[in-house]
Amino acid sequence: MTKLAQRLLTFFIGIPIVLGIVFIDYWNHLPINALACIVSAFAADELYRIFQKKTPLLNRKLLIILSCVMPLIEYLTILINNGFSGLEYSTWAFLIAAMILMGTEVFGHKTFEESNLRLASSIFIVFYCGFLLTFITRITLFKESTIFLGLFLFTVFMNDSLAWLFGVLLGKNNRNIFAASPNKSIAGFIGGILGAVASCVLAKYIWPEIFKGPLYYSIILGFLSSIAAITGDLIESVFKRSAEIKDSGNVIPGRGGILDCIDSIVFSAPIFYVASYFLFHPEIAAK
Repeated sequence: MTKLAQRLLTFFIGIPIVLGIVFIDYWNHLPINALACIVSAFAADELYRIFQKKTPLLNRKLLIILSCVMPLIEYLTILINNGFSGLEYSTWAFLIAAMILMGTEVFGHKTFEESNLRLASSIFIVFYCGFLLTFITRITLFKESTIFLGLFLFTVFMNDSLAWLFGVLLGKNNRNIFAASPNKSIAGFIGGILGAVASCVLAKYIWPEIFKGPLYYSIILGFLSSIAAITGDLIESVFKRSAEIKDSGNVIPGRGGILDCIDSIVFSAPIFYVASYFLFHPEIAAK
């Protein structure tokens, strides 16, 4: 099976499954939160292997555990507090995780020539693979969480898919605009933005009572989400280029590893959450 066929198969099977899981809101979207914890662990393992090529790191198992604990704590906080989740809880968890890693460095090593690099890289893995994913859980706090979660994932998927399609069809003569990923094109960049903006504009017309305010609010949401998703894709390319590898793994046919599939989601989740909160003021509801 060609890589193109694998990619299309993953698109037409994988995306509907993920979007379908969003509509199972039992116990405050237990399936999507469980998936976030699992993905966080796999992502941390992949990023560890990428960084390990050229960077000293702390214990792999410790970093994986601390990463998947981030979304787990955010989810449990929502359940225990009956719908209230101070953002401080997962922030405190990240702070404690960073302090644990610093303590591990102090008491676990006898030489410290590489300590600064080891600490910075290890803390970053927990931040990137764990803390940033807590924003998906935070979206479940919205009263219309199913719609916001579905829109977020659909917006990212449309951004990635149209960026790839426009790049294949129209991007042959306008590539090499990003040093991090020379195959990316201006056409793909524009296609991704159009896909994300169209998704948010469509949502406004379907649910005007939720996405209130002028039309340009939805355009802003789509545009910011798209720029974040594109940046997320590019930053993962930087990780791989620095380690001189092609893919983060081979878990997903036609896509590579878990990180290759969620790079856009990880980076755009905080932007989508914050933009939605300030643009549309979604009500926080007890679950």
